[in-house]
Parts: sequence; C-alpha cells; structure tokens
Amino acid sequence: MDMAYMAASRATCPRRHVGAILVKDKKILGTAYNGAPAGVPDCYEAGCMLVETYEEEDGQMVRKERCIRAIHAEQNLLLFTDREDRQGATVYVTDQPCWTCTNMLANSGIAEIVYHRAYAKDQDKARALLKQKGIVLRHLSNYVPPAGLKREVVE
Repeated sequence: MDMAYMAASRATCPRRHVGAILVKDKKILGTAYNGAPAGVPDCYEAGCMLVETYEEEDGQMVRKERCIRAIHAEQNLLLFTDREDRQGATVYVTDQPCWTCTNMLANSGIAEIVYHRAYAKDQDKARALLKQKGIVLRHLSNYVPPAGLKREVVE
C-alpha cells in the first residue's frame, strides 16, 4: 500500500490523489495514478473541469461536483497493463474503487482488490458484483500511509 500512495503522489488532480499498483507473485507489474490524459493540460495547469450534479441523500437533493478531466488511477492501471499479467493478480489502491472502476476491475482478470480509504457510494452494489465474480475486496482500515503522502478530499 505504501507504493500505491507513492504512485498517488504523481496525481495531477488537486482534489484527491489516488494511486494503484498491480502485483502478482510479489512482483509489481504496473503503477498508475489519477489525472488528465497524456498530452492534455492537467488540472494544475488548466484548472479543474468540474460539472455540477445533484444527488439524493437522506431524502434531500445535495449539490455535488464531479471532475470530467481526470482518468481514475484504476482505469489508467488497466490501460497500461496486459490482460495476461492481470490474471489472478492483486490491485492495491489508495481508495476503494468507484462503481465504474469496480465494474472495469471485475472484468479485468484480477483476483483481489486491497484498498485503504473507503468510498461510501454504491458500496453494496460493488461488493455484490465482486462477490459474484469471486474477487476478494479487502479494506486495510488500520493502515497508516507514509508521512507526507496522504491526501484527503478537498471540498
């Protein structure tokens, strides 16, 4: 997990730094972080591309902002690793994957997802999908990231 946080330190999203590592047989096969596509100005250079949405929470409509510039760390990891390397591998990711990333990881051939920071939205749906696929989801709740690498959400 330390290495996932190290990868996250390269993220180009000022709101949250997320890193992901692909490991198989104790070998690192890939690293990734969240940010703008290659060759495109990132959020630090061009500012965040946020869209406003409204979601229902506890019977009330709550305003949310969603980034449309950044590619998630898990998505980048899948883009830059080979499918045969992913077969039976473990993904270590700083944050529990969102629904879209969970769905993509479920189709990638991995055997396990290990994460540190929980993501509350769509948790039941994501867990059910991973259980159906036989993919282990493991939360490292007591893990402490290396000093200076932990990034919280900026609201």
